[in-house]
Amino acid sequence: MTQALSFRCAACAGINRVAPERLASGPRCGRCQQPLDLDNPPAELSDDALEQLIRSAPVPVLVDFWAPWCGPCRAVAPHIQKLAQQHAGKLLVAKINTDVHGRTAAALQVRGIPTLAIWKGGKLLKSEAGARMGPQLEAFVAPYL
Repeated sequence: MTQALSFRCAACAGINRVAPERLASGPRCGRCQQPLDLDNPPAELSDDALEQLIRSAPVPVLVDFWAPWCGPCRAVAPHIQKLAQQHAGKLLVAKINTDVHGRTAAALQVRGIPTLAIWKGGKLLKSEAGARMGPQLEAFVAPYL
């Protein structure tokens, strides 16, 4: 039996496990029955929603701490999107706007943005500031997948 993939429902934030052989059938959220977005887009979250996701995610969670005025953050965004899509079901990706939701960034002592952090099993594994794109971004998450 193949390992189930995990997708976050955009409508209710529930985490859904989906068998790879069911992907083609248009899986729906087990909680709210909305269709799951299998492209795995990064979720814009609040500090509270991020905390809940980190606690409940059965797969690693990559978090992009960013702000709308930050040029490097905007440059990294499409690369984050592509990474999320490439690892759909095996990696959940979240974005935290530090201008609006700063509690988690303050707790991690984020001093520069963009900062990327990765959690697995509810534990912070790595956090580093700096823009990463393409192979550098892949290398950042690869050890945790």
